[in-house]
Amino acid sequence: MFLPTYARRAAGAALLGLASLLCPAIQAAPYTPASDSEVVERLPGRASDPALRRVESLRRQLAARPDDATLRVEIARRYFDMAMAEGDPRYVGYASATIAPLASPAAAGSGYWLLHGLIQQYSHNFEGALASLAKASQLDPASPEPLSWRAAVFMVQARYAEALADCERLTPLAEPLLGAGCIAYVRATTGQLEAAFGQLAAAGKAAPQTSPELLLWLDTRLAEMAWRLQRHDAAEGYFRDALKQGITDQFLLGAYADFLLAHQRPAEVLKLLAGWERSDVLLLRLALAGASAGDTRAGDWAGQLRDRFQAAAQRGDRLHEQEAARFELDIEHNAAKALELAARNYQVQKEPRDAGILLRAALAAGQAKAAQPALDWLRTSRYEDPAFDKLATQLAAQGATR
Repeated sequence: MFLPTYARRAAGAALLGLASLLCPAIQAAPYTPASDSEVVERLPGRASDPALRRVESLRRQLAARPDDATLRVEIARRYFDMAMAEGDPRYVGYASATIAPLASPAAAGSGYWLLHGLIQQYSHNFEGALASLAKASQLDPASPEPLSWRAAVFMVQARYAEALADCERLTPLAEPLLGAGCIAYVRATTGQLEAAFGQLAAAGKAAPQTSPELLLWLDTRLAEMAWRLQRHDAAEGYFRDALKQGITDQFLLGAYADFLLAHQRPAEVLKLLAGWERSDVLLLRLALAGASAGDTRAGDWAGQLRDRFQAAAQRGDRLHEQEAARFELDIEHNAAKALELAARNYQVQKEPRDAGILLRAALAAGQAKAAQPALDWLRTSRYEDPAFDKLATQLAAQGATR
């Protein structure tokens, strides 16, 4: 999506084009401890991780000051950022439990409503998230962050006019590159890819002193746009520039892995994602790369994914269906099951990658008309991608309406 990493962890994938990629299954309902001193579970991650150490330090402070609303919001935000960076949904449960005592509508401030909205969008309660983010914006009208997240949610729902309206609202409140990027992302999705790419590249050159987080976001977005424009060398250069920022970003890793897989370079994916089995999103890329490269670990990775997706289905958890559809199509080779999952997912999420898996699954299953919602979106949005155009032509030959 169009928001920088700090605003994505502060706004996606996310949801920056993100959203579905960075929203793995959340735990069914976060457990709320009886007190802030109770040890529920040892946090995942490395003891040497500075982000983890900082959160643990803040939790000790909260145990001494349980009524400190500002501290609660800060801790919850750090948990949420860690979930976005690491792909571990437990952190979202921790964030939810941390802000639960602030939930009184009369007393809740903008920080609470922002975090509540982030947690709601993570669990795909998009309408609830929009309402919470609107409250956050109302309480803190000078902040661009609730508006950037609202725009991101609208993008997931393919509500492009509303996304653009919030981009325009946040532009005078944010640094120029964020406002330009928000607008460019909408335009790149609605038939103005070449112009949006040029505008975003120019905006980046005009802001040479920007933060590493914003540079990572900028380079990732430019890489994706260049890829769709078939400028593959440029796309790779932008991906590599983003990696040079040295910031853990699951969306960047997943996007670059997909680029490498599309160019038949699975060995590089295995190197890029080494040690990332804890993330469902990245484990899927590892399994795909392992199968392509003939790696002996591929079967184990596929088995882990199979177990995780089956457990989620048994819980009635539908947050992972786009990735599950890709697993069924590309690893299990079960086109009918992939189509079932992709069609159900598309009822909720309508980002390009959601449309893409529906198009591919319908074609593989020989049920071209099942792809009609995605084909209608492709036509009305004027989204530009040669891979999508090829799929649309193939589906039209099988009886779908292009």
